[in-house]
Amino acid sequence: MALSITITGTRSTECHELTWYTDLFACYLRPFANDDAHFHIGGAKGIDSLSLLWLANNAQSAITIVVPGTIDQQPAEAQEAVSQCRDRITNVIELRASELRTPTYHARNKYMVDRSNMVIGFPLGEGDSTSGTWQTINHAAAGGKPRLIVPV
Repeated sequence: MALSITITGTRSTECHELTWYTDLFACYLRPFANDDAHFHIGGAKGIDSLSLLWLANNAQSAITIVVPGTIDQQPAEAQEAVSQCRDRITNVIELRASELRTPTYHARNKYMVDRSNMVIGFPLGEGDSTSGTWQTINHAAAGGKPRLIVPV
């Protein structure tokens, strides 16, 4: 059975070295990153960009990037990650929101979860239930979808 997975996580990744995230993804993404898997990743900085780079270099899974507006509206770090991985990205979905505000990011997250069988979340700590990462995880829970939660 092909598995479709949404990756969600914090944009604040400065608390650890890049090698820490590489090891983290090897442990928690690699078991799912087979040829039949399809990952949905938001086109933001932080976990989105880091997981995209890891998957592009360590797996043959399909990758879809979903942004609330356009790629050009994303932070430079995110645009660079997409550019570096362009040959590994299966699809880019630009939802073309006229304004990038909290509701448009929630709509992007809902879009990804609704097209996935599972969510892997990398929230910053365990407490901020109002974050976009936790709202994405909670949307998956409301839909009865499995969640793997790995606090960073």
